[in-house]
Amino acid sequence: MEGVIGDVWTWTAFCADTKLMPSWYLGTRDAECAKAFISDLASRLATRVQLTSDGLKSYLVAVEEAFGNDIDFAQLVKIYGDCPESMKGKYSPAECTGTKKTPITGNPDAKHISTSYVERQNLNLRMHMRRFTRLTNAFSKKVENHAHAFALNAMYYNFVRIHTTLKVTPAMAAGVTNKLWEMKDLVALIEATETPKKRGAYKKRTPVNS
Repeated sequence: MEGVIGDVWTWTAFCADTKLMPSWYLGTRDAECAKAFISDLASRLATRVQLTSDGLKSYLVAVEEAFGNDIDFAQLVKIYGDCPESMKGKYSPAECTGTKKTPITGNPDAKHISTSYVERQNLNLRMHMRRFTRLTNAFSKKVENHAHAFALNAMYYNFVRIHTTLKVTPAMAAGVTNKLWEMKDLVALIEATETPKKRGAYKKRTPVNS
C-alpha cells in the first residue's frame, strides 16, 4: 500500500489444510516486523507444524527465535527470467522460470514445500478488499483504518464465510469454534470492547428547574 503514510506490507499466514488465516501483521518489510509476525504466529499454534516461506532472509532469524527446533521449516525461492522489452515499465513481474526448495530446520516434507495456498489467499484479499486494488486511489489514507478494515475482513473470512470446499468455515475446520458465526456475532464482539462513550451512551443529566 502506498500513499502519504508510506509503504505498508501485509504479512499473512495460511493453513493449507483448514484454510484458516491464524495470524497477520501490518508493517514494513524488515527484520523487526518479521520477528513480530512470526512470534505472533508461534503463540497461536498448539502443535508442531511445517512452515514454508518465500526467500526473505528475515524469516531465517525470526523463525529460529520463535520456534527454535520445534518446527519443520523450508523456504521456496522463485527464479525469474529476464523481463521482456514489451513488459518493461509495466506493473508486472518477469516470468517465473522455476523454483528452488531449501529445507532450513527440522525435516520438512518436500511434497508440501509450497507457497501456492497463501499466494492464492493474497489474491483473494486483493479481489475482496478495494483497499488492495493496485494503481488506484482506493488505498487507505491512514494505517489505523487499513488495519481495522483488514481485521474485519479476516474475522469474516475465518468465522463467517463458509469455505466452498470444506463446507464449513476455516475456524470450524481448525477447531477454533464449533459454531457458524453470523455478522451479528462480529458486531457484538466489537461492541463488547467499546467504551460506553464511543457507543453514544452518555451519562444522562438531571433536569434542573429554573
